[in-house]
Amino acid sequence: MARNKESLVLLIEVGPSMHGVLPEVEKVCCLLAEKKLIYGKYDEVGVVAFGTTDTKNDLTVEVGGYENVTVLRDIKVVDGALVDVLHQLPRGSARGDFLDAVVVGMDMMIKKYKETNKGKKRLCLITNAVTPTRLPYEGTKEDQVKTVAAQMMAHGMKMDCVVVRAQKDWDVDKKIVEENDFLLGLLSNKSSSKVYVGNATSLLGALRTRNITPVTTYRGDFELSYIMKIKVWVYKKTCEEKFPTLKKYSDKAPPTDKFASHEIKVDYEYRSIEDPKRVVPPEQRIKGYRYGPQVVPISSAEWEAVKFKPEKGLKLLGFTDASNIMRHYYMKDVNLFIAEPGNTKAILAISALARAMKEMNKVAIVRCVWRQGQTNVVIGVLTPNVSAKDSVPDSFYFNVLPFAEDVREFQFPSFSNLPSSMQPNEQQQDAADKLVQMLDLAPADGEEVLPPDLTPNPALERFYRSLELRSKDPSANIPQIDETLKRITEPDPELLHQNTAVIEEFCRSFELKENPKLKKSSRRIREKPTGSSEDGEGVAAAGQAMDAAEYPSQVKVEQDSNTVQEFEAMMSRRDSPDWVRKAFQSMKDKIYNLVEDSVEGDTYQKILECLVALRKGCICKQEPEQFNDFLRHLNKFCHERHLDSLSDFLASNNVMLISKSEEPESNVPETEARVLLLKEP
Repeated sequence: MARNKESLVLLIEVGPSMHGVLPEVEKVCCLLAEKKLIYGKYDEVGVVAFGTTDTKNDLTVEVGGYENVTVLRDIKVVDGALVDVLHQLPRGSARGDFLDAVVVGMDMMIKKYKETNKGKKRLCLITNAVTPTRLPYEGTKEDQVKTVAAQMMAHGMKMDCVVVRAQKDWDVDKKIVEENDFLLGLLSNKSSSKVYVGNATSLLGALRTRNITPVTTYRGDFELSYIMKIKVWVYKKTCEEKFPTLKKYSDKAPPTDKFASHEIKVDYEYRSIEDPKRVVPPEQRIKGYRYGPQVVPISSAEWEAVKFKPEKGLKLLGFTDASNIMRHYYMKDVNLFIAEPGNTKAILAISALARAMKEMNKVAIVRCVWRQGQTNVVIGVLTPNVSAKDSVPDSFYFNVLPFAEDVREFQFPSFSNLPSSMQPNEQQQDAADKLVQMLDLAPADGEEVLPPDLTPNPALERFYRSLELRSKDPSANIPQIDETLKRITEPDPELLHQNTAVIEEFCRSFELKENPKLKKSSRRIREKPTGSSEDGEGVAAAGQAMDAAEYPSQVKVEQDSNTVQEFEAMMSRRDSPDWVRKAFQSMKDKIYNLVEDSVEGDTYQKILECLVALRKGCICKQEPEQFNDFLRHLNKFCHERHLDSLSDFLASNNVMLISKSEEPESNVPETEARVLLLKEP
């Protein structure tokens, strides 16, 4: 078997105690087969079921025993038939013995590949391990397990064990469960891994459906100074799993040609604009970059000379407190820094450095160039990862940090700077606390829900399922999302039902208002009046006359309808920071228009409402000077128009400047703000 292929034998318990979870087991095993058809089409897979009513395996015929173990599929290259076998697992009536199944699977591997130790050979055991194992003919069960584990290592096999314990009220013997867990622990310690799952969602993520060979991103020196270097290896720790690449397919090949690749080759031709019939050869073409109105041509040789070509290596720039590196600074994937395997001095140096940084709560800033010829430099942070096991050396996690060009700064007002009237009260805070506690995915007294290492990507899982259906029927419809996957994408309906009172209390604690859609106003927005009042009146009069001529029935309505609601709607928009500026200017223009259109004070109440809304908005957006300057200008404007009645009306309603106690950005003391500026001459 070639080194880049994997041979896998699935050992699946199908006895009565597993019947409740077998539908989910079928899904995850089919998913494994579907992924192998995409990523490992040359891999070989066999299927063994134990706990079956019948018995079918070679060891039963050759040496006897190994009853209720059935080989559903011999080890063969993956194909569509494998998916069909896994879709219809038998429901057995006997108790399953996982040790018998492991021995049968090992026997299949040994007979298939003889003594060769090449390639990747893996057993995958799926069981609940609640039924007793048979006593061996010689020795103890522990001796038998150690012998099996030694044989697995001798033949280059590994085993993944998935223990499904979905129900907590099983009527089982705890001594049997403890004994089986101990035996499985011996197997996993000697060969591979063991995972316990408690629900269908975790089961989907527990089985390794795709093996990715670890490849180093970097091997070389980690330079602490010009006289001290540590040999390190760097691996990917996390990396986004993407959809398989779609390829162009041609159906023009003869149906009888079994070796046709059906691939499409794409060629490009460049033709002259002046003479479209003339093809421009590569030596007459050159790339160019736009620089203002012109295009600057740059040849390949010039581009190579311009490229920044740093030397390969890792260099320590310095240390800083861990609190200085914010979580939102992390970019791209996470890498794992380990000392060079087998290098004792490097292992000790990395361990000492990691433990010292952990104790001092420090992180390291490093400069990275992963390979020779790389045209960019990466600046990143090393976070110490001190191992809790003596057998596992200490290491570092590496995250890429942004440069100044990579940072996106969006300013949002702080809730702490808002007035007390705009902050949640004790009742609202308590309701919110209860809602958060209700939806806690990792409660202290329960099992964590949706752990990252056991939660699959629902979009990918649905894609693989759809691809398998289309392979059999090209006209098949896209399937509905599976109920198991819904538990990842949607809240648990049972949990929501149990906590209806908490949700209703949260809703009652907060007043919800509909966000009205902005309407295009027929009135033109004019600029704020300047010192020349006559010009301002002329522009306003002309604009009003034109609007009145075009929309005679709407002018008065537009002046009085939903001004405050439209202002609040503009303030709440997040698609552009310009909306806040537009909202302020629009409200100021509206107030000036109301002042000019006032007849015997008929618009004073509307002016007051607009001023209150503008004042509230300026506090919310931390722009107190916007309101204070406008109020001073409005005061002057009213005195110039001899509108003392408006000044008295606003003064009687406690209209005042925004003080420093209300908004820290203000430069107006509280004592000065209480002096109504509208009374100034």
